[in-house]
Amino acid sequence: MYDVIVVGGGHAGVEAASAAARMGQKTALFTLNIDRIAAMPCNPSIGGPAKGIVVREIEALGGVMGKIADKTALQFRILNSSKGPGVQCLRVQSDKLAYSRAMRDAVLNEPGIEIVQKMVERVVAEDGVATGIMCANEEFIPAKTVIITSGTYMSSKIMLSSTVTHSGPEGEPTTNKLSESLRALGLNTFRLKTGTPARIYTDSIDFSKTILQPGDEAPYYFSNKTKKEDVIKEQYPCYLTYTNEETHKIIAANLDKSSMYSGVVEGVGARYCPSIEDKIVRFADKDRHQIFLEPESAELDTTYAQGLSSSLPEDVQDQMIRTVPGLETCRVQAYGYAIEYDAIDPIQLKPSLEIMTVENLFTAGQINGTSGYEEAAGQGLIAGINAALKNQGKEPLILKRDEAYIGVMLDDLVTKGTLEPYRLLTSRAEYRLLLRHDNAYRRLSHFGHQIGLLSDDEYEMIEADIKEIDAFIELSDTIKIPHTKEFEAYFESKNSPFTAHDLSIKDAIKRPGVELLDVLNILEMDVRHDLAFQMQVEIKYEGYIRKALKEAEKLHQMENIKLPETIDYDKIINLSIEGRQRLQMVMPLTVGQASRISGVNPADIAILAMTLKQKEA
Repeated sequence: MYDVIVVGGGHAGVEAASAAARMGQKTALFTLNIDRIAAMPCNPSIGGPAKGIVVREIEALGGVMGKIADKTALQFRILNSSKGPGVQCLRVQSDKLAYSRAMRDAVLNEPGIEIVQKMVERVVAEDGVATGIMCANEEFIPAKTVIITSGTYMSSKIMLSSTVTHSGPEGEPTTNKLSESLRALGLNTFRLKTGTPARIYTDSIDFSKTILQPGDEAPYYFSNKTKKEDVIKEQYPCYLTYTNEETHKIIAANLDKSSMYSGVVEGVGARYCPSIEDKIVRFADKDRHQIFLEPESAELDTTYAQGLSSSLPEDVQDQMIRTVPGLETCRVQAYGYAIEYDAIDPIQLKPSLEIMTVENLFTAGQINGTSGYEEAAGQGLIAGINAALKNQGKEPLILKRDEAYIGVMLDDLVTKGTLEPYRLLTSRAEYRLLLRHDNAYRRLSHFGHQIGLLSDDEYEMIEADIKEIDAFIELSDTIKIPHTKEFEAYFESKNSPFTAHDLSIKDAIKRPGVELLDVLNILEMDVRHDLAFQMQVEIKYEGYIRKALKEAEKLHQMENIKLPETIDYDKIINLSIEGRQRLQMVMPLTVGQASRISGVNPADIAILAMTLKQKEA
């Protein structure tokens, strides 16, 4: 018998299996093809707005994605660098072949994981408790806990215009039996849709008609273990181009041939990553849309046309693509398509990602209605951790909304549910100034250390960095800026008067445009640039951070009021009808979670609080 069985070898499956195994669990990872582990069937990149911070959080908790994303990146780029620190994030252009190989090797080299290349057809449960899985030929394999991370492979079909092929991404096999078995266990499933653009031969693109998008000269990394010598020496460029009026005319004239608009698609598509057909319909006022041309691998002569996702017929895609500047004479290696698949309603989950009605059964990734590699990996890590903790008889790890973007995502899913592929956005986080790229280790590494995913040595290194940051911030109030010609010239260049004789580093950094690294360079003080960034943010935004922490404390007070798992909301009088129905459906763990449920009003929360007080009395 296995302690943990993970079904699916995608980004969620890898994190789930790795976490469980490293926490001492005998783990089996079931996948159809070991060479497709953590494949990138869609965009060859890791990170981006909110998503990049999730990768950093995975790394801070002791996960796998961050360090491998660093070592297999073709380009590093901090996005939103001109905006506030709450929305800045790292995105890397990935070598999709090297990334998948590195993930495969990481799993193969983890002694606690056994990889099994078999199709899983059924989850087996007795009396509401999962006991294992059933493979083809009725082969039963028992386990204490089961984690389903099926991605887009559950009852999936590929759609190109009116042509429908029952398969997973890139022609991989699919199964109808797994989602049928989940429905037989009482779970609600629904159809979701996503898509991918054409791949273009790189040597057929005229990049002189596009806008160069280079990588950062002094890049930040996802992992604090990554060194300069670990990453690519010469970064690959990406390029920006645009659709135009001619592109939109061709699409509009052929909308009825698109899978999305011809009635072939049943599922709901991603609002924040729409097809090009969807864009010109929903944003008819826009005369152009961005297209990013991104390399797929150092080993391939192919470019990913991000922004041109389509399910139009191949001949129409040909016409459409060749209207885009730089692509007039390009050759297409593979055409875009739409894919539809089964997902479960995430409201059926506990915050630990365990199914409410089937004990010891967890789900993670796109099966829970999310989109993106990063969201999947974050869920996989939490599911793997909590399956291991369940087996150990310990309380689950549940991250709060002010602790992690992962916490925001899971709370959104299990409290509000989703009707479309859920994508993390910085706007979803109330406390995004607290949930930054630079402070992920400060926020989360103690959890990783407590559960055994970060070693003592790793944690000591993290703690040393945090102490160095805190010590400098305290010291910055006492170190005065000397009156030198160099400093006078610097402050003048920033349109900042330099007349005070007792200006401290801390006061100086709070001025607009003044950068800590610049000040330290003039003072000839040596501080690691990644630590200097966090020091600067903590100093410059000190007042805002203090305010956000105060607001978060109010959330904690409500989160600390636990609700009984056996509470019967039908017996609580004076609750609104909708509030009672939604509470009974979600079964929140705390008053804080209850307050975020759509349809539960403030009066319902007041009644709940009063009911709890009466029970205590």
